[in-house]
Amino acid sequence: MFGLWGREPAASIERLGAEHSERAAGVHAGSFTYAWPADDIEALLAARSTYADGAFVKGGELVGFILSRVAADEAEILTIAVSPRRRGEGIAGQLMHANMAQLQGAGAKSWFLEVEAQNVSALALYRRFDFVQVGERRSYYRKADGDAATALILRRSLL
Repeated sequence: MFGLWGREPAASIERLGAEHSERAAGVHAGSFTYAWPADDIEALLAARSTYADGAFVKGGELVGFILSRVAADEAEILTIAVSPRRRGEGIAGQLMHANMAQLQGAGAKSWFLEVEAQNVSALALYRRFDFVQVGERRSYYRKADGDAATALILRRSLL
């Protein structure tokens, strides 16, 4: 199956289960200063309210994933991560599309997330998906150097 502009998709998007927690933790560790442990990811993957998709390449390697949670008619992206060596291939966009379809099917009417204000590439991705800023949290994220960073709260309608 071909993606946009007749190119093959960068990865195969499949649902994630608790059995993927170790591999997902590895991808997360390559993407964030303070990575989530595999046990925490496993608990999220096992939760009924979590919607999770993974990006797999040939050989079954997990190169990215997204976790969202639904409460009532709202969904929140808990995390999205793509292996550094696979960034720029459209994998994050593939994950967002797949996850959005699941959330809409689950009855979610809006989608929220928090992102570090200085994360230019993530902000560009979310703007392509029509997210708009609805708030901010100062000193929300802790950076590797000990400084604090502002989180922007973004929202998008799923209707």
